[in-house]
Order: sequence, then C-alpha cells, then structure tokens
Amino acid sequence: MSARERLADALYGLGWSTVKRLPEPVAVRLGRTVADLAWKRRGKGVRRLESNYARVVPDASPERLAELSRAGMRSYLRYWMESFRLPAWSAARVRSSFHPEGLHHLTDGIASGRGVVLALPHMANWDLAGAWVTTELKTPFTTVAERLKPETLYDRFVAYREGLGMEVLPHTGGAAFGTLARRLRDGGLVCLVAERDLSASGVEVDFFGDRTRMPAGPSLLAQQTGALLLPVTLWYDDSPVMQGRVHPPVETPESGTRAEKTSVMTQALADAFATGIADHPEDWHMLQRLWLADLEPRPADGDPA
Repeated sequence: MSARERLADALYGLGWSTVKRLPEPVAVRLGRTVADLAWKRRGKGVRRLESNYARVVPDASPERLAELSRAGMRSYLRYWMESFRLPAWSAARVRSSFHPEGLHHLTDGIASGRGVVLALPHMANWDLAGAWVTTELKTPFTTVAERLKPETLYDRFVAYREGLGMEVLPHTGGAAFGTLARRLRDGGLVCLVAERDLSASGVEVDFFGDRTRMPAGPSLLAQQTGALLLPVTLWYDDSPVMQGRVHPPVETPESGTRAEKTSVMTQALADAFATGIADHPEDWHMLQRLWLADLEPRPADGDPA
C-alpha cells in the first residue's frame, strides 16, 4: 500500500469515526469550510468540475462558472458530511430527510413483482436515497461498488453501505451482472449509478451536445429480465431535506437488435439525467473527465483531470 493510499484510508476512517459524533451545526460548518478551501486551491478536481459545468451551462460567464463550481464543492462536501453521519441517524431521521417526486413509478414497479432497476447520476446524496428506500419503503436492494485502492478503503465503503441495508457487489463485470439479473428475476430492486462508464466499453450517447459513453448494464438488465427501468435524479434545496424525482419508465423498444435496443434505452437514460442536471447543475458531483473529447490526449500541460 502506497503512502497516498494509507492516507486516503486513514482520512475516510477518521471521517466515519469522528464526523458522525460532531454536533450537526459543527459538521455543516466543517463541510462548508473544507469545500471553500478546496475551491480556492483550484486543484484538478475543481477545475474539471468547472469544465464539466461549462458543458451543462454553455452560455455561463467565467464568473457564473466560478459560482457554480463553488456551489458544487459545497454540495459535494454536504454529501460527504451526510454520508459520514448517516450510520448514526435514526430511522425517523432518514425517513424525514428525503422527498422524492414520482414515487408511484417505483412503488408500482415493486408491487408488480417484475423487478426494478433504478439508474441515477452522481447527484446530491445517492447513499441517503438508498437508505431511505430500505428504511421508508422497507425494500432491500442490490448495488455495485467500484473497486477502490487500497482494499481496506473498498472494504470500508462496502461495510458502510451494507450497514445502510444494501447488498453490495464488486464491479467485476459478468459475475456482478449475473447476480443482478437473478435478483431482478426474483422481483427484486437494483440501484446503479450510471452516467460514467468504468469499463471503457459502454454505449455512446449524446449528452449536453457532445458524445460520451454510459454503462450498458441498466438497459441490458431491463431487456434480459423484463424489469422496469427508472431514471432517478436528486438535488438539494435550502432545506435539510434532499429532493428527488423518479422519472417515468424507459421502455424497451419492440424491434431491433439487442445492441440497437440498448443504444436507444441508454440514450433515454442520458436524456433523463440531463434534465435533472440542467435544473440543478451544482448538485452534479462529476470531478472526473466524462466526455469522449476530454478523454483524448491533450497537447498542453496543466489541463484539469
């Protein structure tokens, strides 16, 4: 384990062990202070966040983009402060901390017994939304976690999410896909963060006027199992309650090859994500390269990663 990996593991461990014990106003102030310090440093992540926002809000002035990136870092640190504290929240607190619109799409799907795939981008606090589903709806679900380094950090995330009532599978391609398909065929619920392709073999889609790749998994699972595919977007407002929307189902096309159907369905997911992100760009926590044009080698040094 490298020194950087040991430091990352120690910092996350400190967050889960210490931040959850802080009085809430102190934790809120701490998150905002850390966010503002990171924003002022303008490291690679902040510069990439601002670059991504420039695609979402193409007519934004440099001053507006700076405001958005500052708000985005505050939203991102709110996510972390909440996540560190979630294991100590009561069931009543979890239930009162999320208000989703369009919930009938999900509850009707669960009641149908056909299985449901929820697909969402990295917006607001997806862990809180998951904890709300297991607590308020009393519905367990299965998700997938990216393998992190060091392994001890990955284990921390798995234990954290399992503690919130989730079944967590490692992002290992076929093995995870097979388990997810079995859960859906049994009428279960699967939740996947799905706007960033980790395999480099995803489906090309149009996203805010340019091309990117998004995972094929949600669309393939819906096709192969007959499960309902529902996009979800999340955002914060000025209250302590996170807001969300369960969008109408993405239908499986009646004709076409599997690849053609997957392309149409993944584009529909991208369009739903874009609607939510355009309405609340500061709550989209994308501090990495996403668009294909940004993944190509750059001739100049110092471009944000």
